[in-house]
Amino acid sequence: MRTDLISDTFTVIRNASIVNKESVDVIKSKTVLAILEILKREGYIRNLKVLDTQNPKLIRVYLEYSSEGKPAISGLHRISKSSLRTYVNSKRIPKVLNGLGLAIISTSKGLLTDKQAREMKIGGEVIGFVW
Repeated sequence: MRTDLISDTFTVIRNASIVNKESVDVIKSKTVLAILEILKREGYIRNLKVLDTQNPKLIRVYLEYSSEGKPAISGLHRISKSSLRTYVNSKRIPKVLNGLGLAIISTSKGLLTDKQAREMKIGGEVIGFVW
């Protein structure tokens, strides 16, 4: 039984990128799918595909690597956990590695990157950091 799908997803992707796997499967949820869409849009993963044949439904994540074989994702870190929620207002949205990484923020407008949340001037719950 999994209690935190986001942490599990981050762990699976982190471990797979360390050993240079081409793809990994993670359990599907609306939040996980939204996070993966952000990672795809920002160039951290190559593609994703929803696999509807299994139960529970899975998402296949195709990882991105540079031409030298280095993973696009150097690190994933879960910030807000079920035991300790972390909220920020629009003025205190964190920058990851001085803007080289990204923070994923859960706002009233949905999941956004730190840059999008700053532009829209809305805060929310800090889900995690990616660099």
